[in-house]
Amino acid sequence: MQSPCLKEATQVCLQKCCPSPFLNMPGPKNTESRSTSAACRRDFAETTSASIFPNTHFTNHESLPSLKESFTEFTKAYPNYCDTEQVDHIRAHEYYHLTQSNHTCLDYIGIGLFSYSQLQKQDFSKNQHASSSSTPPLLTSPPRSLDFPFFSISYKTGSLKTQLLHGGQESELESAIKKRIMGFLNISESDYSLVFTANRTSAFKLLADSYPFKTSRKLLTVYDYESEAVESMNHYSEKRGAQVMSAEFSWPRLRIHSSKLKKMIVSKKKKKKKRGLFVFPLHSRVTGARYPYLWMSVAQENGWHVLIDACALGPKDMDSFGLSLFQPDFLICSFYKVFGENPSGFGCLFVKKSVISILEAATSSGMVNIVPPKELLHLGGDSSGTDTDLEQTSKFALEEVELASSSSFSGPISNQTSHTPKVEQGESSDFLNAAARVEEPETSEIGKSEIQAAKTQHQCAKASRNGNLEVECRSLDQVDSLGLILIANRSRYLINWLVNSMLKLKHPNEDGIRLVRIYGPKIKFDRGPALAFNIYDWKGEKVEPVLVQKLADRSSISLSYGFLHHIYFSDKYAEEKGRVLEKRESGAKRTVSNGLKNKSDLGITVVTAALGFLANFEDAYRLWAFVAQFLDADFVEKERWRYTALNQKTVEV
Repeated sequence: MQSPCLKEATQVCLQKCCPSPFLNMPGPKNTESRSTSAACRRDFAETTSASIFPNTHFTNHESLPSLKESFTEFTKAYPNYCDTEQVDHIRAHEYYHLTQSNHTCLDYIGIGLFSYSQLQKQDFSKNQHASSSSTPPLLTSPPRSLDFPFFSISYKTGSLKTQLLHGGQESELESAIKKRIMGFLNISESDYSLVFTANRTSAFKLLADSYPFKTSRKLLTVYDYESEAVESMNHYSEKRGAQVMSAEFSWPRLRIHSSKLKKMIVSKKKKKKKRGLFVFPLHSRVTGARYPYLWMSVAQENGWHVLIDACALGPKDMDSFGLSLFQPDFLICSFYKVFGENPSGFGCLFVKKSVISILEAATSSGMVNIVPPKELLHLGGDSSGTDTDLEQTSKFALEEVELASSSSFSGPISNQTSHTPKVEQGESSDFLNAAARVEEPETSEIGKSEIQAAKTQHQCAKASRNGNLEVECRSLDQVDSLGLILIANRSRYLINWLVNSMLKLKHPNEDGIRLVRIYGPKIKFDRGPALAFNIYDWKGEKVEPVLVQKLADRSSISLSYGFLHHIYFSDKYAEEKGRVLEKRESGAKRTVSNGLKNKSDLGITVVTAALGFLANFEDAYRLWAFVAQFLDADFVEKERWRYTALNQKTVEV
């Protein structure tokens, strides 16, 4: 959506403010900087509530203001949104498929490597070559830059410790991507080593298999939602003798229960013996809650190794993380390929070089090599990148790297859009292109001329001033050009407008029941761009999140759903506990190592939405307008009838 900017609107104080991760932690108060920052946040919340649909509630979806009217009011409330127009230009030129497909992608969280235009440019190059018998043109980009964005993954099993100490055979492409990623995250190669993994879950499992739980017995995690990756780490750590613990989150705002977490972290003993592994996500990828970074310092001071889960960070949030200040022992993040088009990718496990020696030399699956896409390889489309897949494909590991380094760069691994109904999507957990097998050259459909062209392209891409390959990751380049403040402000305006607008929807009955309940932070200056919510009908009964997701998908809006857990109810809210909590349907009760029942089977199933850095106002408005349709008491029944009338399978409620 290309929209005019309204410069005449009143300025608000938030424009030059950046969220401070060090706030909301017990400590000295009444300092000038702290009070100024707190006032900025308070003013922002008040401005949002007072400026967006003031004293108004919507009880009929047909009474919603139009997209144009809403945008006008939005820019009056947030005039500096106009300063982020550069994102709209990037979206229009580099990700034009989002407009062409009329699809709103709100099920991604994380960072993409390449732009859609790179994919198209590469497909065009391939098609031009296939339709002509003449010699294909060389790369149009400078010879020191690789303009073909796609890669293949070669699985391997082995010891994480051995890999970190001695390295392994890697393609020139892998070295180039590793260098680009470490530069993007501001992580020094002299301080940390990087291992690529199949996905986020594989990174957590790999560390669980190698961490010395025999001497450092505890595993303490801080997650307000069920995570496949964390559950995997808990399972494998428990098998190795770890005592698994979790932070709790106070109802109704779902903030960290500080006193309980402090008791678990702080050691009463004066000995400096390492207590275990403290796993800390800087943000909640479901509720959008941001956690005070000082919990890391408290853990380090009390003898814990610290693992930072940076998978929910915004594209430039590492610039404000303060890596040199906290120096975590481990860090995990993930990257996908192309936003809205190809969500596959890989995970990254960073290990501080000074702690490599404490790891155990255990054999594990999950590590991968990144190699050039190979025309000589037939890529299977049914693999999901699970541990079983890793074991089955690991036999193709290192011996394929050399073959791959001399094969074609042309041909994307997958052009298929994949939207999965899980909270972990967009984190490289759904690798549709994971498995690979070797085809004999004589049975390949590629002609000799194409193989020769591939070699020419490879040689051309390798040429550079210093002899090293460089990869053009256009999405990362775009993020770097935009900067932290612009990206953070844009997402702040959009997510808070969406939250405020959702809360304005009420059923047209005497009780005035709110259509939407939001979990975690609501209108808040430093909340993240993720949103967890549920829809309630006029009787006050929850509409199942899976059904909401299916209906949204029919409206070309991709959403996810998740499961909030580890929720603590104080005496004040004790009566709500029975009404709010539900039992996870597929959850099986288990006992953790300290003999206590795991409370994670009780929680709340929620709908989730995430606004990436490419999100625009129209994306937020479309979600709001879709949710407002549930104000019609017959909306679900009408949709079921329409679905059946189209001779499609009836949606099960």
